[in-house]
Amino acid sequence: MASIGVPSEIKADEQRVALTPDGVKELVSQGLEVRVQAGAGAGAGINDEAFAAAGAKLVNREEAWAAHLVVKVKEPQEEEFGLLRQDMVLFTYLHLAAYPKVGEALLEAGTTGVGYETVQLENGSLPLLAPMSEIAGRLAAQVGAHLLERPHGGRGVLIGGCTGVRPARVVVLGAGTVGWNAARLAAAMDAEVMLLDRSPERLRSLEAGRSGRLISVVSSRGLLERLVPTADLLIGAVLTPGGRAPTLVEEEMVKQMKPHSVIVDVAIDQGGCVATSQETTHTNPTVNVHGVQHYAVSNMPGAVPFTSTEALVSVTLPYILGIAGRGLEEAVTERPELLSGLNTVQGSVCHPGVAKALGIQPRHPMACLR
Repeated sequence: MASIGVPSEIKADEQRVALTPDGVKELVSQGLEVRVQAGAGAGAGINDEAFAAAGAKLVNREEAWAAHLVVKVKEPQEEEFGLLRQDMVLFTYLHLAAYPKVGEALLEAGTTGVGYETVQLENGSLPLLAPMSEIAGRLAAQVGAHLLERPHGGRGVLIGGCTGVRPARVVVLGAGTVGWNAARLAAAMDAEVMLLDRSPERLRSLEAGRSGRLISVVSSRGLLERLVPTADLLIGAVLTPGGRAPTLVEEEMVKQMKPHSVIVDVAIDQGGCVATSQETTHTNPTVNVHGVQHYAVSNMPGAVPFTSTEALVSVTLPYILGIAGRGLEEAVTERPELLSGLNTVQGSVCHPGVAKALGIQPRHPMACLR
């Protein structure tokens, strides 16, 4: 019987869990064994009894990691590297471009690593990244509004202003799922929002949903140099699937921003798109660089673990069922988008974007599986 392991997340301030009791029940009904590490769901408000009632076996860390398929939320941490092995499939957010040490550990162990964030449909969409991107985008506007308050180190600006007083200017870099959700929520709070993207077609497709003080603009270097210094809140929301995010905001631009303005760099889990960003945690979420608050928490959706866990499992469950129930090769045949999810297999890198970021020659995904 194929087994699925669900370890507790140990990344700083990470409270999500990779399966829900409903997900467990679905997998068990298909004849699969699900091992959940005791306490894994506590942060998301799911107790062990709920998992056990759904048919999961409550186990220790080692037993969860000993499963054929290990499903997680975040990349393995250094103290988990010793649990990686050749005869396992690890299915989680990997973001290897930002965490090369994780890539090295996967390659050294020969582990098959499938990254949620690189599973890509023919139309270019990222189905397993989308729900977390939606949550991160909404959180970016929410967190940014909070950090603009003076007691939290901000300029003392109400994001939506008030009668007779202009609102905050919010500049959003990237009109993908993160950027669009950040821009929409900021506009709903009556901020003045500038949404930038390099694709006129993408901006045009969003026109029907544009409302409030939201202006969409085709991005350019000159425009960035003019707009960044005017922002009360700058949200970085660019993405290169599998690769490092491009650095769009250079240090000189940050130096020109207003004192106590705020940067929320959602792209930090891919290295960040602001030159001065440093990865932070929910416990210590900001650093001050050149008088500007930088918020760069790499697992932003972990702040709302109940919502995030439910959203994540709703999209990953069919893939988990396919990989565990029929094996990776057959699952890839049935769901070709899984091929792009293959990051590492048997000591090889199989995703071109990841390979470029790690400086390694890639192999074709199908060649990796054979």
